[in-house]
Parts: sequence; structure tokens; C-alpha cells
Amino acid sequence: MNSPSVFLIGVGPGDPDLITVRGRDCLQSADVVIHDQEVNKLILNQARPNAEVINVGYMPQVAKEDIGHLLVEKVREGKIVARLKWGDPFVFDRGGEEALFLSQNGIRFEIVPGVPIAVGVPAYAGIPVTHPSSGDTLTIVRGHDATGKKMPDVDWKALAHLNGTLLFYASVHQIPDIVKSLITHGCSPNTPAGIVRYGALPTQKTDTGTLADLRDLFWQIHLGSEQIPALLVVGTVVQFRDHLRWFDDRPLFGKRVLVTRPRDQATELLKQLKALGAETLEAPMIKIVPPSDPGPLTTAVTQTTQFDWIVFTSVNAVDAFMEAFLTDGRDIRALVGPRLCAVGTGTAARLSTFKIHVDLVPSEFTAAGILAALQTQGPLENVRVLLPRADIGRTLLRDELRKSGAVVTDVIAYQTKLDEEQNKGESDIYQMLLEGQIDVVTFTSGSAVQNFVKTYGAEKMLDLRRQTIVAVIGPVTAKEALKFDIPVTIQPTTYTIAALVDAIAAHFTSSDQTSADVKSHNE
Repeated sequence: MNSPSVFLIGVGPGDPDLITVRGRDCLQSADVVIHDQEVNKLILNQARPNAEVINVGYMPQVAKEDIGHLLVEKVREGKIVARLKWGDPFVFDRGGEEALFLSQNGIRFEIVPGVPIAVGVPAYAGIPVTHPSSGDTLTIVRGHDATGKKMPDVDWKALAHLNGTLLFYASVHQIPDIVKSLITHGCSPNTPAGIVRYGALPTQKTDTGTLADLRDLFWQIHLGSEQIPALLVVGTVVQFRDHLRWFDDRPLFGKRVLVTRPRDQATELLKQLKALGAETLEAPMIKIVPPSDPGPLTTAVTQTTQFDWIVFTSVNAVDAFMEAFLTDGRDIRALVGPRLCAVGTGTAARLSTFKIHVDLVPSEFTAAGILAALQTQGPLENVRVLLPRADIGRTLLRDELRKSGAVVTDVIAYQTKLDEEQNKGESDIYQMLLEGQIDVVTFTSGSAVQNFVKTYGAEKMLDLRRQTIVAVIGPVTAKEALKFDIPVTIQPTTYTIAALVDAIAAHFTSSDQTSADVKSHNE
């Protein structure tokens, strides 16, 4: 039997991590990806790099059939198609219509269910859609008729008197009429209710109160003309939000953080920032490439027994050295003789992934601190030191070691280059900086600072100083920032990614508490 040619995939509400394992696998196998406007663009990053991506967006009612024809056309071209649907394809979506169209045209398909908006969005707002104390019904209602222009044709009186939870899929501008209809048909104006916009996204907005409160709220905050999707929750379950709120209660929720770390090294930083609620943007300033002349490094890795110490000053130095060392049939057992110094716990951790014991981790990550730590292990006179580093790495450590009598072999292990790929999003980042829409810019290396200034111009640093907090991983990076008159607000005492994220969270937690204290005092 032939395999399906079209996968109708529910991707859940906003959070891209809510796509199911099956949905992700089908997406990654597709030649063509066709998605709705509401689908989080980050989900598209999981598609194959060479996949054709088509945004069918918001189309007038008469044009909806065109999507079905597009699916059939792509299948007849011999393509596997992933059709991405917001939420679940069979819950208040046209997935059923599209599946019928495929069936009528003899196209095999598979339905991949997703987390429905009616379940996922309230959960992210801290509202359980059911509770033993909150009635025995759960009713999901579309907030408009099939044309999308009129109120739904439902029994409003029956809805108003149900003992349970009501959930309305609607655009924000449709909600005032829904609230009015419920109250008009007998629902108490004091019934708890909530509106969730941008559900399960870092920009999620949740307003709660009574039906009467929400009716008045629209005119206060000018939501009447908004076309954005929203979910209206009506029932006593809304009162649980004060106790079950979690998603928008995290320390970095609502904060936009720019990550300048290389793409292939940014995963952990992005993951930890997102776990604390931040909206992350990527503008990698550097990429790591092999040295233009690999000869000195190649020679050094074949003569490791001739050194007393190897000093690794970064994770990149470890990666470059080990890649060169583990060639030509060598394995880790050949690394015998020299003692190993790792500058920073992150560097030590990277060495540990190769099952290598680190002999020394200096408590201070400056040249003076590293030198002092090495001197605690014995005199440096005639001690042979291998120092693999970046092409633009500082030479201060090398010079200080030589002044102390050490014999230093200084080799270029890798180069840091401007990541040209980041220019794809440059104009957006530039505009966000200009308008103060970025809360934090993170730097994890001096070269990232240099390339940031080179990319956006020295004058952009004026805006950065006025409106954006700068967070750096350690003193070397901070010193580089200050060269360009960029004030550093956040710097952890331990120079690791985890410590950097904790320091950013602590900064905003402290700021929020100070604001709350000031407000309380004024009141």
C-alpha cells in the first residue's frame, strides 16, 4: 500500500515545542511545507533546509478551495507535503474540508492531531478547562459563523445557563458581542471570565475578571478593532489562574533577549533563556573556522609529550585542539604527559566530555589570575606550555608566562569570522534596537562585541546605551565592550552560560521587586 502523500499536521498553539513527535517527524520528511499565518515561524526551522515553504496566510473565504488544489498539485508533482495547521486540524479548522478534498481526488493522507487551542491556551494561562468544583460540562464554541463575519447561530440561552466552562474561539473584535449575548440571555455579569491573546507565546496577554469587567475592558484598552485570534474562557475555572499561573509568571517573561553567540554554540543559551520565559532573537556575530595555516596546530598535537602544561582558554580552543588531535588514528590515550589547565568551568566541562581530567581551573579568568594559579603548582622557569588560541585572541597571557620564565608555544587553533548569515535578519534587529524593542543584548566573547559594532555601526551604540541592557559572560568580554563605550549592566561572578542566564533573571527579578516596593510605598 502506498504511503501518505499529505500530512495534515496540528502544531498546537503558539509554543513551537508543542508539536508532537509524530508531527515533527512528518514535517522533517516533507518536500513541501504549506502553513497557515498563525503557525509559529520557529516550527518551520524543523523542516528540511531544501524544502519548499509556502505561507497560504489569511485568504478570503472564496479562495480557501485554492489550498486544496495546491495540495493536489504538489502531490502530482511527486512531492511529499506537510500541511501545518494551528492547533488541531479537526477542531474549528478547515482540516476536515481539506482532507475530504484530498479523498475526492484520490490522494492518500494522514491526520496528525495537535494540542487543541481550547486546551493548550488556557493551560498556558494557568486556567484548567475543567475542575471537579466547576461544573460538569465543557463547551467549545466558534465565535463566528462559517463566513467569519457574523455571530454564530447557537442557542445563547442554553449556553448562558450551562453549569460548566464555555470556551469561545474568536478574534478579539468579536468578543464584545459574545459577552453581550451571554449576559442578555441570562448569564450573570459576575461570572468569572478571561481573554487570552497570543496564547502560548512569549507575548501572551491574559485579562481576567467578570463578564462585566471584560465588557468594559475593551473600551478602556481599545481592543475593539483588533483582528488577532483570542480565546474567551467563561466559568469559575478562571479563578484558578491566581494559583496556577506559571507560563507568564517566569522571571524573564515578556523580555526580548538578543543572542550573539555562534549558531552552532547558541543552543544551550537559547534553551535556558526560553525556559525562564524570554523571547529570544538570534544575531550570531561570529562563526568558528579552522586556522588559515593549520600547520602549527597539527605539529603541536603530535608533540604533546614535550609540554608540561596545555592551557585551554575557551571551549572553542578545546574543540579545535581535540579535532586536530583525534586524527590520523590517534585516540585520547595518546594525550599523556602534560597537565591540563582549563580557564573557566565551561571549558573544563567541555574537556570532561572527552573523559579528560583537568588538573587546574583558575578561580580568576584574567591573565594575572591564570598566571597566579599556575605558579601555585610550582615555579614556571623553563616550564613548557602549549597555548592553543583564537587568531584574534589576546597575547597578554602568553607574554606574562614568558616573563615568568615559561617556554610558550603559541598556536592558532581556530579563527573567528563575522557570520555573514546573520545579515538575513539585520534590518529587523537594527530597527528593534532603534525603537528600544530589545531588552537585553548578550555577548559571550570580545569578538562578538567587535563584530556587533562593525555590523550595526558605532552610532548604534548610542541607542544601545540609552535603551538596552548589555549582559556579558565575563570580564574579558566586558573590557571589550567598554572599549566602544558600551556600559555593561550584567556580568555573572562565575563565567558560564548558566551563570549568565541566572544573572539576567536576577537583574529583572530585583528590578520588578524594586518597582513593586516603590508602588506599594506610593500607595
